[in-house]
Amino acid sequence: MLFKKLKADIAAAQANDPAAGNKLEIFLTYPGVRALSHHRLEHALYKLRFKFLAKCLSGRTRRITGVEIHPAAQIAAGVFIDHGMGVVIGETAKIGTGTVLYQGVTLGGTGKQKGKRHPTVGEHCQIGAGAKILGNITIGNHAKIGAGAVVLKSVPPYTTVVGVPAKPVKRI
Repeated sequence: MLFKKLKADIAAAQANDPAAGNKLEIFLTYPGVRALSHHRLEHALYKLRFKFLAKCLSGRTRRITGVEIHPAAQIAAGVFIDHGMGVVIGETAKIGTGTVLYQGVTLGGTGKQKGKRHPTVGEHCQIGAGAKILGNITIGNHAKIGAGAVVLKSVPPYTTVVGVPAKPVKRI
């Protein structure tokens, strides 16, 4: 199962990065792919209740890749993190297949409340560099979030939002 997801993550890198080389090059040199592959193991350990070990490994992955993913975050196969430095994905975040995140993206919470407090991102979304998506909100399938946007409210499917705070500019 981990290898199937890794294969899908590498395929997503090939599909979304025009500079992508062969599969081995992507696996060895793309920090987003490396962070996701480590996260898959950390998530499995977390689910098996080896939470401390999972968090320790997650911290190591952050230091190596610059991508911080909480081990409890749920990330589908086929996600691509391009130039991942500074990406932060919170504990209760969920990300659907085919989604692309660029550098500096935050999927974060807004406070100390318990329960679901991070975003749910649908399938085939694009989240621009430096975008901040905060709180228990939903980003619909095929939505696009502009670079630097601060998203505090749910975004419908097939909608593009930009700005601070983010507002819809296009819907197809």
